[in-house]
Amino acid sequence: MTVTDEGVYNGMPARDLGDQGWERPWSGPNGGQCVETKKLADGRVALRQSTDPAGPALIYAREEIAAFLRGVKEGLADHLTTG
Repeated sequence: MTVTDEGVYNGMPARDLGDQGWERPWSGPNGGQCVETKKLADGRVALRQSTDPAGPALIYAREEIAAFLRGVKEGLADHLTTG
């Protein structure tokens, strides 16, 4: 399935982005609930929940993903996983 850049929007059904190209760059300890990523043709990145592959896809600009990953590496998201 080919999706034009104009047809890609935040919250769209992930199934509309096709089945090919989704990756699990990291996984939960039991291989269960995972975030899947897909690099889109225009450089944006789609994220979806592996347990709901037809559910909504969150679409981020390359710069947004880069900023998030930098923050994670710097420990700025540690509070999300601590009690």
